[in-house]
Amino acid sequence: MIRAVVFDFDGVLANSEPLHFRAFRDVLAAEGLTLTERSYYSQYLGYDDVGAFRAIAADSGRTPADADLTRWVALKAERLEELERGASVLFPGAREAIGRMARLTSVAIASGALREEIFRVLEREQLTSFFPVVVAAGDTPASKPDPGPYAKAVQMLGAIRRDGLEPRQCAAVEDSHWGLVSAKAAGLRTIAITHSYPATELHDADLVIDHLDELTADLLQRL
Repeated sequence: MIRAVVFDFDGVLANSEPLHFRAFRDVLAAEGLTLTERSYYSQYLGYDDVGAFRAIAADSGRTPADADLTRWVALKAERLEELERGASVLFPGAREAIGRMARLTSVAIASGALREEIFRVLEREQLTSFFPVVVAAGDTPASKPDPGPYAKAVQMLGAIRRDGLEPRQCAAVEDSHWGLVSAKAAGLRTIAITHSYPATELHDADLVIDHLDELTADLLQRL
């Protein structure tokens, strides 16, 4: 039985990956670095902000100092907030899927996004109360595809439930190969959604869906 559902955030609940790309692109352009949409989705989407900036710079032959990375991350956060302003970034069906899962079982978020970025959306959409556990960038020593974010989310949910919780009793909802690697390595069952990549690139998942409306009690039973 699935006793908890752990959502990735960007690309699963929030349709913010195009905005993240634009924010990365704009910050990097000011530093003389080029980021294309194709390379963002094929190479860097699975990283947290620090990891993405470091990898993009390295692939261009640059080794930024820690101070530069800190500054770039701050600038990117500011740019992302500007791009989000005044608009809902939730995917169709996200609000309903969150409520549906929360009525069935425990829910959490395990994401590489910054905590303030996640809560800015949750608070604006009045969804904060659904998530007693949010694991964000910097909450674990390593980000996805490392299993740490999902392992921490399961551990924290188990502590809240007080009746024990095993990773195999949890389902992760992911949109990328990197996220699926993280969840599977942590021992969770996996559901992939084709928001960012086609089903053919998400074959590692236990189940693949095309829309959050498909995330139902019956689907969880199939796991």
